[in-house]
Amino acid sequence: MIRIVLVDDQELVRAGLRALAESEGDITVVGEAADGRSGVSRVRELRPDVVLMDVRMPRLDGLAATREIVSDPALAGVRVLILTTFDEDEHVFEAIRSGAAGYLLKDVAPAELRRAVRVVAAGEALLDPGVTATVLRAVAAGPAPRSGVDRLAGLTEREREVLQQLGRGLTNDEIARELYLSPATARTYVSRLLAKLGARDRAALVILAYETGLVRP
Repeated sequence: MIRIVLVDDQELVRAGLRALAESEGDITVVGEAADGRSGVSRVRELRPDVVLMDVRMPRLDGLAATREIVSDPALAGVRVLILTTFDEDEHVFEAIRSGAAGYLLKDVAPAELRRAVRVVAAGEALLDPGVTATVLRAVAAGPAPRSGVDRLAGLTEREREVLQQLGRGLTNDEIARELYLSPATARTYVSRLLAKLGARDRAALVILAYETGLVRP
């Protein structure tokens, strides 16, 4: 059973999310909060698997709350999934760099919301297709990618290939199929990339793949 906490300042939204999340029996909502500050407290109290976090809230916004959760060693197993109506570039990049494991827009289909919770709970990173398009537009409109020579110099050819597939948004199983690896080997390569590149999570590896020019929009 995947245990989640809902953090959103609108009670009606929380009620709807609860109904959608719990409709198939493998996800349960163990707590709710109406602002970022109380959300962090609830997460520390309940230690859920996943937090569905809104961005704009009173007292403490969702991005600051995400940073508090991610930086707390006692909450190392908690994954934050940003769920918001906003897809502006600065929110997307700040959410990823704050340590969020995923970013979804609130117009996501119910089945996709449940799938996102499962993916994030399993340790994967996830960006809504609309958000991914926003990220790619921002990369394409920005300055040329920084040279990846220094950042990627210590990677083997196979590690570069895995990083490229991560940049395309593939899961471990998809990477395994694409590169003719076993799923366990794909997971090992991803773990190795996280350690070698000093990345917090898979989402950070995706951004790094674009920033270094290894993957182009």
